[in-house]
Amino acid sequence: MNWLTEIFTGTGVAHSIFIYAIVIALGVILGKIKVYGVSLGTTFVLFVGILAGHLGLGVDPSILKFIQEFGLILFIFSIGLQVGPSFFSSFKQGGLVLNALAIGIIALNIAIALGIYFGVGDVTITDMVGILSGAVTNTPGLGAAQQTVIETMGNDAVALNESMSMGYAAAYPLGVVGIILSMIVLKIIFKIGVDKEAKEIEDDNANSQLKPHIVTYKVTNKLIIGTTIQHLHQIIDHNFVISRIRKGDGHVHIPVSDTLIEEGDLLLVVMSQQDEEIFDAVLGPHEQMDWKGDPDPVTSRRIVVTKSELSGRKLGSLRLRMGYKLNVTRVNRAGLDLLANPNLALQVGDRLTVVGNINDINRLADKLGNSMKRLDQPNMFTMFLGIFLGILLGSIPLALPGMSVPMKLGLAGGPLIVAILIGRYGHNIKLVTYTSSSANLLLRELGICLFLASVGIAAGGNFAETVFNAQGARWVLYGFLITFLPLLIITLIARGKFRLNYCTIMGLVAGATTDPPALAYANKTAGNDAPSVAYSTVYPLTMFLRVITAQIIILTLA
Repeated sequence: MNWLTEIFTGTGVAHSIFIYAIVIALGVILGKIKVYGVSLGTTFVLFVGILAGHLGLGVDPSILKFIQEFGLILFIFSIGLQVGPSFFSSFKQGGLVLNALAIGIIALNIAIALGIYFGVGDVTITDMVGILSGAVTNTPGLGAAQQTVIETMGNDAVALNESMSMGYAAAYPLGVVGIILSMIVLKIIFKIGVDKEAKEIEDDNANSQLKPHIVTYKVTNKLIIGTTIQHLHQIIDHNFVISRIRKGDGHVHIPVSDTLIEEGDLLLVVMSQQDEEIFDAVLGPHEQMDWKGDPDPVTSRRIVVTKSELSGRKLGSLRLRMGYKLNVTRVNRAGLDLLANPNLALQVGDRLTVVGNINDINRLADKLGNSMKRLDQPNMFTMFLGIFLGILLGSIPLALPGMSVPMKLGLAGGPLIVAILIGRYGHNIKLVTYTSSSANLLLRELGICLFLASVGIAAGGNFAETVFNAQGARWVLYGFLITFLPLLIITLIARGKFRLNYCTIMGLVAGATTDPPALAYANKTAGNDAPSVAYSTVYPLTMFLRVITAQIIILTLA
């Protein structure tokens, strides 16, 4: 039985992988257990890793360090690719207020943490960063801080990072509780009825002005009779597409720029809902018509852009009306319907809703690719090119005033920034940035599981004697104060001053703390996707700031 003993207690590669497999498998299973409807999810891998380290199931330090840092890179880079397309657009319109409130939460988290550090004085700055990361349930911030410690603290880095991990583990569980508790306290203070708030969201969605809106018009306005489609675009200076025209003879046509509009024509118009009144005034009354049941050989299909050479091409440059006699009415990108604006830059994975003759549609499908199998193929070149550039960027020393050593973005900040830029602008340089949701989630979960298991195993040896005492109790208290007070203050401002919907505020709270368990609670409470929308609005900037500020605190104060 020596072979079995060697797997459990040895030091080789097989032993290391075996320990990681046990830790991650148990952590994932136990993380699904819910207490009052809330589970810790993947984060439970950290606590199983701590237990394994406490029981002496260690891993070779060189292997552990490699797996920890590689897991962190995979996790951070996958997050960057995911949030990149929406990172800059999240600052527009209502997102500006939500992101400002999220920044307020981050600033208060850091202010309270530093206040405890300078005021109480019984905790080191590295431990405080660990407590801060656990209190706001932000694992990438912990990883970024630990990477900075490795680069700046030399031989002391191992012990400091172990202690930082313990602070994170001590603060994390009550951090999740504090996040959800802030939602409940806000609800009690303002006597909020969730059903009423959810109905307001439903009414707002019903009147949404962002999604394409489809209306059939009967032309009765004599002022536009005899004009062309091109001239109509000059009269109505808004984005719209006339998908089909049914003439008086009963035949359906795909309009081109010189198609004449005649009295009694039925026009199927795709527009923004906010522009509907303009079309009512210019065209005529609405008409009820089932275009799907029309006998003419005009059909509507969705075509997927899968050819990488089309990435970054403007929709108008395809000249679909002239070359294919087709109309594109909508473009679906990552689940969001967009108006088919000629200036819209295409990306691999876009789904075009096309109207016309089936033979013409098939010709266009060949040009665009329309191969779901190609979308299933991972774009390894883009991913590893991004990781390569991210490591380069993260290794550049940046000399800033007041810092004893040059700042580096490190293995967390560098890949994060590069991934965001590639996700947003990669198509401009013909990089295929499309990654299926399942592939991105697999990379992200694999990376975070490897990182958390490594952190737990490394910290497990001294965890019990460090945390389960008076010092550990203080860490838990500090973490709760860092979590709860900023959230309570900002949610009171969000509701009292900005009159934000409660469902939106719950998403803001979950996003500002990058906490999936809190988002799950918010979605279950709201019964709609408003929390998820707010979460995704503030998540990109929050994640970026959490990673960067953790490093800055270490560099300036450690």
